[in-house]
Amino acid sequence: MRTLTLILLAVLCSLQYHLWWGKNGLAEYHEVQASVERQMDDNEQLVSRNALLYREIEDLNKGLAAVEELARNDLGMIKPGETFYRLLLTEKLKP
Repeated sequence: MRTLTLILLAVLCSLQYHLWWGKNGLAEYHEVQASVERQMDDNEQLVSRNALLYREIEDLNKGLAAVEELARNDLGMIKPGETFYRLLLTEKLKP
């Protein structure tokens, strides 16, 4: 009976080892779970960025105000009859 108990204890220890530290064990499961959560967060950020880009594309295709705003900011567009003023800040002189 004693040998049977030792054999069963050895089998139990072997199974516990494989469960906790073996291939596809709980340690690897937790690593994969954390990786999946990080990827889901990254995907949520990319979905929101894509939605913003799609809204901007739609606005550029349908509205002239967005095109004019981009032309003014990026290309320095000035309409005929407008006056452009550039304000430069002067450096404070040391006494």
